[in-house]
Amino acid sequence: MSLISAFGARLAEREAMVARTIEARGVSDAATCGALRRVPRHAFVDPERQAQAYDDCPLPIGHGQTISQPYVVAYMTAALQLTGGECVLEVGTGCGYQTAVLAELAARVCSLEIIGELAHVATARLVQLGYGNVEVHTGDGYHGWPAAAPYDAILVAAAAPCLPAPLLAQLRDGGRLVAPVGESVQDLMVITRCGDSFCEHRSLAVSFVPMTGRARQLPADSRAGGG
Repeated sequence: MSLISAFGARLAEREAMVARTIEARGVSDAATCGALRRVPRHAFVDPERQAQAYDDCPLPIGHGQTISQPYVVAYMTAALQLTGGECVLEVGTGCGYQTAVLAELAARVCSLEIIGELAHVATARLVQLGYGNVEVHTGDGYHGWPAAAPYDAILVAAAAPCLPAPLLAQLRDGGRLVAPVGESVQDLMVITRCGDSFCEHRSLAVSFVPMTGRARQLPADSRAGGG
């Protein structure tokens, strides 16, 4: 099966996934749910794991990384409140699934992946699936991607011990950032920029793989340290 034909496959499984594990748990944003119905999650995992692709659980994608569970993808996406014209920064491309969901909803997605092989595979997959509004870069997500800043929204798919200051600086006034923060215990933070201030809301308890690179060099009790 080609990647393009993947859009037409497993439609009933995608519909059941959204109804059972997303809408039934309170994510009611129609645009987000529509995006998860359209994106073929099974195309982003290895063939031997495709039977599990629509279960509400993370799955390994190699290099010690995972594809996030559908409910968490939906929750984080809905929290960004995208309306269609935004430029979005994603930190942690992984296999590209969350990237594709964002690309369904935003005008432009810049995605950063620190592991070069994952970035290469995700780029090829997203191109084959026809996502022309995505650019994937290899780099340390802690530093963001200043070349395309400021961003209307930022989604971080790896946990840092504190909110990276460069990401906060690259968020447009009025923009929203969603990120897991913490070590063994993590909270999903929703941040809204108001001028030079940042309004924080702690929502879900989550479990993400750790952000590597610069983030690992910071003290865990630092608020948003270092650049």
